Amino acid sequence: MEKDTIRLMIVDDEALFRQGISLLIQREKDIVLVRDFSNGRELLEAFTTLEELPDIILMDLNMPEINGVEATKQVHIKYPQIKIIALTSYNTKAFIVNMIQSGACSFLKKNSSPSELVNAIREVHQKGFYYNSEVMEALHQNLTEPKKKVSSIFDANHISKREKEVLELICQQYSTPEIADQLFISSRTVEGHRNSLLLKTGSKNTAGLVVYAIESKIVDTNYLKDRFD
Repeated sequence: MEKDTIRLMIVDDEALFRQGISLLIQREKDIVLVRDFSNGRELLEAFTTLEELPDIILMDLNMPEINGVEATKQVHIKYPQIKIIALTSYNTKAFIVNMIQSGACSFLKKNSSPSELVNAIREVHQKGFYYNSEVMEALHQNLTEPKKKVSSIFDANHISKREKEVLELICQQYSTPEIADQLFISSRTVEGHRNSLLLKTGSKNTAGLVVYAIESKIVDTNYLKDRFD
């Protein structure tokens, strides 16, 4: 397996859906489907014997035994390096926000186009998250309400000017090398700022940083929505 190949797993109780995703992924040279499971319990049990972890999990949310919401939380606690793309037929705005805050790096409806799914997998692998315009709208509406509070031990004033610049570029979906080029710093320095932001904001991952930036009004959500349209 090539070094840059994206290792993918699918967790979904619909066999036909899993087979369809498998056929789709077979056409992509940079993505390989390593395992699939029919529910969260099977996935969590398999982790005890896996020799190599996946890079990304496509996680259905409505499954028997252990559903995708609970499985996402457990995977994120035990294996925070694994990125999860939540898949569902339901897309209420509050539910989208809850899944992002639980550790999902992206949220897609099951009727999304094949091209959007493949693009989301690559974006999540390269940049840590993928939000389409629908998710951005949900974040905008649910996280900018007056009574919402930023879930962080620091307020936005504790973030340095450089960290804010990095955060703004992260929200605009720039990769680490692209941020480094924009700010004339090294990729290692960018990662240092990213790690500092994770610590200061209490975010679980890069997707969580975007949520924090919107909650704190560090970024203009209307501008972000336009970029994701």
